[in-house]
Amino acid sequence: MKCLSVSQPYADLIIQGKKTIELRTWNPKYRGEFLVHAPFKIKKDACKKLGIDETKILTGVIIGRVEIYDVKIYNSVSELKSDSKKHLATEEFLRHRYGFLLRKPGKLRIPIPYKGSLGFFDVSLGTKVKENDIKSELFDEEHRYQWISKH
Repeated sequence: MKCLSVSQPYADLIIQGKKTIELRTWNPKYRGEFLVHAPFKIKKDACKKLGIDETKILTGVIIGRVEIYDVKIYNSVSELKSDSKKHLATEEFLRHRYGFLLRKPGKLRIPIPYKGSLGFFDVSLGTKVKENDIKSELFDEEHRYQWISKH
């Protein structure tokens, strides 16, 4: 499955449904559901601006999933600022030209430890439990939970 690393606190805000546009400098061809990875880097200025306690943020894990259904192209800073309640970005992001339009966020009950990467990347966690492999056990439990809750 595809995955995208999003710096905290933005990853949490996406999964909570409070951030519905993810700003980037590139336009993806991908549409559909993807996993949201929270890397170790925390945007401390954003935490202060949004009143979020950075000590309570998870990092280095996959925290949920969301769907990208379209991409909005911004032609000016004023267009970017008009969507500020949807992307919640600080001034440093106002040079980004593409807004990934997001919907259907879902939080994983158990975050999955994982190393992120740039851009969309493939996550290949098997659902077979290996002896003493906590990552496989967590993914398998989450997979069963998601499957059962959807059916």
